[in-house]
Amino acid sequence: MSVVSAGLQIAERAPIPTWLGVGGVADRLCRPRDVAKVSACVRAHGDIRVLGDGANLLVDDDGVGGLVIDTAGLDEVEIDDRTGLVRVGAGVNLPKLITRCARVGLRGLEVLAGIPASVGGAAVMNAGGRFGAIADTIHAVEIVREDGAVERVERGAIAYGYRASGLAGVVVGVEFGLEPGDPVAIRDRLKSCMAYKKNSQPMAADSAGCCFKNPLLAEPIDGIGEEGARVSAGMLIDRAGCKGLRSGGAVVSGEHANFLVTERGACAGDVIRLMDEVAARVRDTFGVELEREVVVWRRGCKEQLEGSR
Repeated sequence: MSVVSAGLQIAERAPIPTWLGVGGVADRLCRPRDVAKVSACVRAHGDIRVLGDGANLLVDDDGVGGLVIDTAGLDEVEIDDRTGLVRVGAGVNLPKLITRCARVGLRGLEVLAGIPASVGGAAVMNAGGRFGAIADTIHAVEIVREDGAVERVERGAIAYGYRASGLAGVVVGVEFGLEPGDPVAIRDRLKSCMAYKKNSQPMAADSAGCCFKNPLLAEPIDGIGEEGARVSAGMLIDRAGCKGLRSGGAVVSGEHANFLVTERGACAGDVIRLMDEVAARVRDTFGVELEREVVVWRRGCKEQLEGSR
């Protein structure tokens, strides 16, 4: 069933697609095709959640209220292969953009190979990995503020940090500054980054990627790291004996301990309980508090909303 609001079709009790493949529905969901319609949505509805590719998102089994704005319709792409200026809509698929830029000889995004995300979501959470982060190439973002106004935010005004940006509102567009280079070398680098992912992570499984952020150590831990060091959450989870740990249909991957994967019959509650158990075991073993990288949407609660991609 759908209704019309602010000139947009709004679906009711709509599924929210996520990479984990579990979770509840949105009471209301819309898919605006341009920035003006996003602005109209924001002005008309106070309780907004923004859906990207659903790659690091878990929706509670009870679903969510308010209005979910699916940015997939913001899919315009402008690439200047001479200057390296790339302007895209927030709903553009990041892996496809990476491949497209590599083909025309633009360097910078290929280090993000294998990271599933919409461009807007990746920009908000500063998606990245071993080889770099998306903030390294961003020139500016376009945002719809809470009052519906559209604003361009330059890179220098964005408080980028590890898996964070501080951006508020709805990101509707991103501008990158890439470097023209040798297409063959760029594609080789892309393949190398992708091969690393395939060899170290359960790419074929239903998961939301890394479940927890790599923590900073508040004090030195023998065999782990010195005070102030950022260490691998996967290593801590593994050494806490969590590989293969299960809650219902959710399991800690045997390939990479920071990946929680879902099997047939799993529900969101299984994943949430498993995340809590993993965090408790790491806390009890090392005294380290893990912070979730996976965004959890709950009815009446906007936990970690900034990081959804």
